[in-house]
Amino acid sequence: MADVLVIEDEDNIAVALDFLLTRDGHRHTRLATGGGALEHIRAHRPDLVLLDVMLPDISGYQIVQEIRADPTLNGIRVLMMTARGSVVERRKGLALGADGFIAKPFELAELRDEMRRLLQT
Repeated sequence: MADVLVIEDEDNIAVALDFLLTRDGHRHTRLATGGGALEHIRAHRPDLVLLDVMLPDISGYQIVQEIRADPTLNGIRVLMMTARGSVVERRKGLALGADGFIAKPFELAELRDEMRRLLQT
């Protein structure tokens, strides 16, 4: 069982993630905006962050950069999610320090496989 932080502003996607994470036995918390995300990550040390790229207040790219800039958070895995799943977006996310990148809408099996890969490293 992993501790997962979901940072996602779209309720329908958050509901699907809640279903998957609950069914798979993971503990999880959701933030609907990126504000306060870094403080939450520092305080709770999740095993995995599911991070939307396009948030209303701060870019997911900025959040992953800030996570990677803090050496005390280097063990936290970040899986970025975006509706704009282009190669350029993927490269940017990975270059900024994301451990994985998945395009929305995604198949739950695809997300589960990617989470499993990241949680095993």
